[in-house]
Amino acid sequence: MSKRPPPPDPVVVLRGHRASVTDVCFHQTKPILFAGTTGGELRIWDTVQHRTVSSSWVHSAAHGIVSVATGPSIGLNKVISQGRDGTVKCWDIENGGLSSNPSLTIKTNSYHFCKLSLVKVPYANAKQANEPKDCYEREVGETVDTDSLCDSKDDVPAKGPKYMAVAGEQLSEVEIWDLNTAERCTRLHQNSCGGSPNFLSKGRGMCMAVQAYLPSKSQGFVNVLAGYEDGSILVWDIRNPGIPLTAMKVHLEPVLCLSIDESCNGGISGGADQKIVLYNLDHSTGSCVIKKEINLERPGISGTSIRPDSKIAATAGWDRRVRIYNYRKGSALAILKYHHATCNAVSFSSDCKLMASASEDSTVALWELYPPHA
Repeated sequence: MSKRPPPPDPVVVLRGHRASVTDVCFHQTKPILFAGTTGGELRIWDTVQHRTVSSSWVHSAAHGIVSVATGPSIGLNKVISQGRDGTVKCWDIENGGLSSNPSLTIKTNSYHFCKLSLVKVPYANAKQANEPKDCYEREVGETVDTDSLCDSKDDVPAKGPKYMAVAGEQLSEVEIWDLNTAERCTRLHQNSCGGSPNFLSKGRGMCMAVQAYLPSKSQGFVNVLAGYEDGSILVWDIRNPGIPLTAMKVHLEPVLCLSIDESCNGGISGGADQKIVLYNLDHSTGSCVIKKEINLERPGISGTSIRPDSKIAATAGWDRRVRIYNYRKGSALAILKYHHATCNAVSFSSDCKLMASASEDSTVALWELYPPHA
């Protein structure tokens, strides 16, 4: 019987950060990667030439960056940074780097580690928003045209609800902010609960992870998936902020991360326990149904990500491992062992060809895994 081939090594390791890399995300159409650190640095990497395009300290070193995000709702040539200084900043990409000043600053007064979420739009809608695109159509020897990063004439208009979900100033709440007006428009309270009548809200604790999304076939109404300190996950419709659509206990310890797939019909969560959970979202009933639970030998999942083709999912672990799963079946595919400290985040490129993993060892590793068929 043939043995499973050994897990691959990284294609390249991006070095140069001076502090723990807390989050990474790819540009929607160009071969560049954004990485944020606990030192407050937001660095742009060329994923073809494997070099730094620009480096800016966008939050104070005393507070650092919690997350970085891009998405159709803010347009192609923008990136958002979230700091532990209680601010969220939107940056224009210009002159091969970031604008000298943010185009938008929101003071959320939220000072913990829950990463913000832009609104995920179902794949069909997002694809329409980003066409036409030149997604990584370059020869290996060709570098990024940094001038093209700041040509607003070619920028694709923003698509989808321009909102942001973030753990609130009151730690048990989720807040929805309008990115057009920089104003808070909704608070999702834990006053009462949908789903099980025996599931009490007072024991949920802090909001630890959020993902805003647009349910398929909806009329543009945003839902929010939120994970809490007691291990529960709640589904909210922001039109009814007092009562969640459903609530269920999925982890024994705090939920630390969750992701939704490109169809917005399911997702994956990780926590401080020894479990990864795959689930389906039933929009007709507003319910979240567990599809599979995966038990781990060691506790602690810091980050999750689902590849845009919804074929594989990745997790970033406290044990320095990146785990790869068949997203549809929940079966294990590989355990990647490169990093020398806790893995904080994983992210896939929009063309599904690259995955980035970020670690407390101050490096970002790029991987080529199960490349999609042309």
